[in-house]
Amino acid sequence: MNKLIVSLLLTVGISGIAHAAGDAAAGQAKAAVCGACHGPDGNSMAPNFPKLAGQGERYLDKQLHDIKSGKRQVLEMTGLLTNLSDQDLADIAAYFASQKGSVGAADPKIVARGEALFRGGNLDKGLPACTGCHSPKGAGNAAAGFPHLGGQHAQYVAKQLTDFRKEEGGRANDGDSMPMRTIARKLSDEDIAAVASYIQGLH
Repeated sequence: MNKLIVSLLLTVGISGIAHAAGDAAAGQAKAAVCGACHGPDGNSMAPNFPKLAGQGERYLDKQLHDIKSGKRQVLEMTGLLTNLSDQDLADIAAYFASQKGSVGAADPKIVARGEALFRGGNLDKGLPACTGCHSPKGAGNAAAGFPHLGGQHAQYVAKQLTDFRKEEGGRANDGDSMPMRTIARKLSDEDIAAVASYIQGLH
């Protein structure tokens, strides 16, 4: 029993060392180049570039590492993170996580369908509600690394869901259990448009 406790403590200690604590103040200067696409405070004005403001720090740090390593392919970011250290990435994640996110508006023609999917899923398709991981208000679960969705651009959300749905050439950095790929493959184009629009106005 004692060996098990020691082993667990060592594991926690090692993983704590592996992930540098982010410094938001230092991250502001390091994130300057990011502002061209994502906005100086992380509130992107372009619907194809995600809003980073208010996003969970753990989620952002993982995405930055995945993009740097090539595990997540983002052509627009090719080479931008190559010379950044783990501490740099942690600081950038901390900076954007500390900012206040903005909210858009949902399309009133499809908002009811989007809300129904987000809040209740679709039992007939075996589709779970988005609220299970992303919370009823789209705040996500920062500790678990589940992203904040509320207020995110509908165009960006729709592209991510479409990429998760692809068998090949889509978004592959989805964890060992592939939850989003499994879910996205049960969504029609109309479902994706509706839930993405609903998310854009969610706060």
